[in-house]
Amino acid sequence: MVNRVFAKLLIYGKKFAGKAKAKMTKLLLILFLLASTAGVAQLKGFGFGPYVEGAWPSGDFKQSNKNGIGAGLGADIRLGKAGVTGSVGYMYFGGKTIHTGNETADMPSVNVVPMRAGIKYRLAPAIYAKLEGGVAKFTGDKKSAIIFSPGLGVRILGLDVQAKYEVWKNEQTFSFLGLKAGFNF
Repeated sequence: MVNRVFAKLLIYGKKFAGKAKAKMTKLLLILFLLASTAGVAQLKGFGFGPYVEGAWPSGDFKQSNKNGIGAGLGADIRLGKAGVTGSVGYMYFGGKTIHTGNETADMPSVNVVPMRAGIKYRLAPAIYAKLEGGVAKFTGDKKSAIIFSPGLGVRILGLDVQAKYEVWKNEQTFSFLGLKAGFNF
């Protein structure tokens, strides 16, 4: 009889502990989300959101590839007149058909995942200069390139538009003029 009582206590205890653990996990998750939201609200200079960009190749890159398009997610933290930025996205440059004499060659398209980080400096209330660096990972192979990208931008009410010159350097140099537009929340 005592064994049955202990067995029932053990079974009910495990069920109770499982329910209590699930409720405690939910409670901790809710508290974490509330604390995170309150923390972000205190960090008024933080913004993140989607962007799209257009790119016009220059130099040798212009000879082999068409204009590019891209999209991604960006974030920034304003610290007075300065700030830090970061983004990750995807860019596509179609390949051109090159005619040399009586031969033609189809150049391959370029598909890249650029990952950038940098600094911004506010020149006027809505105008800033920026400098970014990072890594451009070419899809389809294991190649990557170093990114260097200076630019100027305007940010008004969450709308962020910037003009830039970007260079990707590995064995080759890929450079382009870009126009990037995003919205920061």
